[in-house]
Amino acid sequence: MLPPLSRRPADSWPATISWLLLGFICYALPWSVFAAQPDASTTVLRIQGSNTIGAKLGPALVKGLFEERGLRDIHIQQGSAENEQRVVGRSADGREVRIEVAAHGSGTGFVALKDGSADLAASSRPIKASEVQQLAALGDLKSRAAEQIIALDGLAIILHPSNPLSTLNTEQLARIFAGEVRTWEEIGGRGGEIHVYARDDNSGTYDTFKELVLAAHGKVLAANAKRFESSEQLSDLVSQDVHGIGFIGLPYIRQAKAVAIADGESQPLPPSTSQIATEDYPLSRRLFFYVLPGQANPWAQALVQFAHSPRGQAIVEQNGFIAQTVQAIQVTPNPAMPDDYRTLASQARRLSVNFRFQEGSATLDNKAQRDLERVLDYLQSHDKLNQQVVLVGFGDPKLDPARAALLSKLRAMAVRRELARHGVAFREITGLGDRLPVAANDVEDGRLKNRRVEVWVY
Repeated sequence: MLPPLSRRPADSWPATISWLLLGFICYALPWSVFAAQPDASTTVLRIQGSNTIGAKLGPALVKGLFEERGLRDIHIQQGSAENEQRVVGRSADGREVRIEVAAHGSGTGFVALKDGSADLAASSRPIKASEVQQLAALGDLKSRAAEQIIALDGLAIILHPSNPLSTLNTEQLARIFAGEVRTWEEIGGRGGEIHVYARDDNSGTYDTFKELVLAAHGKVLAANAKRFESSEQLSDLVSQDVHGIGFIGLPYIRQAKAVAIADGESQPLPPSTSQIATEDYPLSRRLFFYVLPGQANPWAQALVQFAHSPRGQAIVEQNGFIAQTVQAIQVTPNPAMPDDYRTLASQARRLSVNFRFQEGSATLDNKAQRDLERVLDYLQSHDKLNQQVVLVGFGDPKLDPARAALLSKLRAMAVRRELARHGVAFREITGLGDRLPVAANDVEDGRLKNRRVEVWVY
């Protein structure tokens, strides 16, 4: 359901109007608007883009939408080419309804939007500035109406259980998988020669690793890496090879040992569901649907809304990705934490969401704007609206540490303004400057990730 109008920001009438129109399209219009077409068999929506999304998650979300809309005899067929599928259902009057899903890479989705061969782009990365410019005549693809974060994704780095290493950083990983580091002793371990295990080129898991580790450090995968189609097989072989290292989705760690990962000067973080949900874990990323602003196709809007719904997020989780459902997490205090933060960790719980900001701006990004609604729902349903919430802001280093602390608190105040106008009374607002970084500060993407606001509840 749409969040109540009274809970929308007072200065966001354009967004409110968009939501009202979207709700009307998705929930008020009769089935005939979705199903009635001149042909007995109709393709109602064309999706193009990411293999990570299109291989399983996209078709699963479409199937869930068909079930919600009351279609029957729902099944998935192979398309006319490799990495293409169609989800087929039948309406009550016997009409066949199809949604086509082509998974040829994130960039192909934006090309297809431009040439009109797709109604919705699936992407495992944010749209590039050049793509925004190329599509500018069709609307702003960075707007909240266009850019929809439907899930989060993360990878685990796995070793043989006897390997003594417990942490690695992303630069070490890039050099290991590029074949530049050949023995464990070179990175402080033991065991001699390193054996590299990787997923095959068709794998979305490999796409993620290539983007977040190899390409980020200007490397390519070593030619002698052992490649696997099966996640289970890769994990089991690493767990049996004392020289082995591999990367895998969270559900497939199995008997292997997962290590904590650091990026730059960040604290090493384990590949847990909660660390990926907050996007603090270095090998986490967002998964997107992009629709053209003012999209006339009701099925595109309906699929986006279904993906955000509790049922849609349950499907996200069932397919091995991380849902955006807000939960309270118990954080274990440790000596590396600032004193006040360690006290907070011992007395309160952290919510599984971080608020982040648009690049070069104090404006909340598109995920954060939708997360406001999720956090409000959580606080209301758990009776946490009155003096139970603490906001903690963070940022990147500045020449003056006092300025870094001030800017981090101002970020927390920006979140406070949005939540306060909906009745949240806060226990404390604080800023910790550049402390506890979760990404490298020597690149803009890392600095952007460090500019965040955490939410804690008593």
